[in-house]
Amino acid sequence: MTSAQFDFAPLLPAGLPAPAVRWTGLAKYSFVGGNNDPDQVPVDALADAVNAVLRREGRTLATYGLASGPQGYRPLREFLTTKLKRDAGIDCVADDILIVSGSLQALDLVNATLLARGDTIITEQDTYQGALNRLTRLGVNMVGIPLDEHGMRMDALAAALAGLKAKGITPKYIYTIPTVQNPTGTIMPEARRTELLKLSQQYGVPIFEDDCYADLIWDGKRPPAIYAMDKTAGVIHIGSFSKSIAPALRVGYIVAPWAMLSRMLALKTDAGSGALEQMVLAEYCAPHFASHVPKLNRGLRAKLDTLMEALNEQFGTSAEFEDPKGGIFLWVKLPDNVDTMKLYQAALAAGVAINPGPEWSTDKAYAGSRLRLCFASPSHEEIREGVAVLAEVCRKEFGVPARIANVEARRKS
Repeated sequence: MTSAQFDFAPLLPAGLPAPAVRWTGLAKYSFVGGNNDPDQVPVDALADAVNAVLRREGRTLATYGLASGPQGYRPLREFLTTKLKRDAGIDCVADDILIVSGSLQALDLVNATLLARGDTIITEQDTYQGALNRLTRLGVNMVGIPLDEHGMRMDALAAALAGLKAKGITPKYIYTIPTVQNPTGTIMPEARRTELLKLSQQYGVPIFEDDCYADLIWDGKRPPAIYAMDKTAGVIHIGSFSKSIAPALRVGYIVAPWAMLSRMLALKTDAGSGALEQMVLAEYCAPHFASHVPKLNRGLRAKLDTLMEALNEQFGTSAEFEDPKGGIFLWVKLPDNVDTMKLYQAALAAGVAINPGPEWSTDKAYAGSRLRLCFASPSHEEIREGVAVLAEVCRKEFGVPARIANVEARRKS
C-alpha cells in the first residue's frame, strides 16, 4: 500500500516567494550571476594558506568565533582596517567591523535593523537584483533615482527627497553602489559624493554604501568611500571578498558606527560566519591581496574587450553600451522592440543565460530592452560563441539586429 504524500501547502504562511526550480546545471554560455574568472582564483596560494593557518591555529575551531568574539576573526578584521585605509580612505579599527556571510547577509542585517513593512527607501533606479528582491519581500516602498555616466543623479535625488518631505515621508536610507555600480559600471566622482552627503544631512537620511565591486577598477584609482568622507556617523558601509577572491567563500563585512553595528550584531544569531574561510582569507590576503587584484583586473579587462568586440560584430549599432570603469558586468541596451524577459527564455533554450534588465531596475519599462551580461566567468571563446548565438536568437525572435556590414564581410573572407 502506497502512503499519500504529506501536503505542506496548507501550512505555508502568506507572502512566501515562488518556489525555487531544481538546478539543472549552468548554461553552455553563462553570462549571469556575479561569478568570477575561474582561472584567476589563487588556488595554490589559498591551499598554502589553509595548511599554514590550520596548523598554527586550528585548535581555535573548537570555539565559536575562533576566540575572536562575535564580530569575526580578528586577524581578518585587522587586515581590513589596513586595506580600507589604503584603498578607500576609511579610518577605522577592528571593532568597527562585523564579518558576515557575504554581502547578502549584510543587506539582510541592515534591513532587519532599520526597516518595517511600509517604510520607504531611496535607491539607484538600476541596481543590484539581490537588494531589490529583499526590499520587495519586506513590503518596502522603493524610490528609484536615475543614473548618468557619474552614477546617481543628485538633481533627481534632491527632487525626490523634497517630494517625500512634502508628503511627510522620511526615507530610512539611501542605498547606493557608488564605486563600480551594478549594473552600469559607473564610478561616482568625489564632488558628487560630497553633494550626496550634504543631501543626506539636510534631510536626515542615512546612506547605505555598497562597495562590493570597488576592488575591480581598471586603473586602480577610486575616490574615497562615502563612509570615509562622512563626519556625522551617518553612513553604513559594506564590502565583500566575493569579487576580489572567490564568491563561493561567502565572506563579507560591515563597517558602521557602534550604535548601528551593535544592533546588527544582536540580530546575527548564526553563531558566526564560516570560520575556516575567515582564517584562510586573513592568511592569504595580508601578503598577497595587493598584488593579486591588479592581475585579476587585467584579466577581467581583457574579457570585457572581447565581449564588447563580439557585441559590436554581432549586433552592430543595435547594441548600445558604455565602457564600464571596472567590475564584471556590461549593461546593454537593445532596440525598444526587444523584450529582454522574453529574450531571456528564448536564449536559455538555445544555451545562453542572460540577466534581463527589468530584474535589475525599479523602472521595469525603462529596463525592458536592457540586459546585464557577466563577462568574468566564460572564456574568451565562450564569450564570442555565446554572443553569436544570442544575436541569432534575437534576430529570430525580434528581427534585430539586421545583418551588418562587418558581419557579412567577415563571413565572405
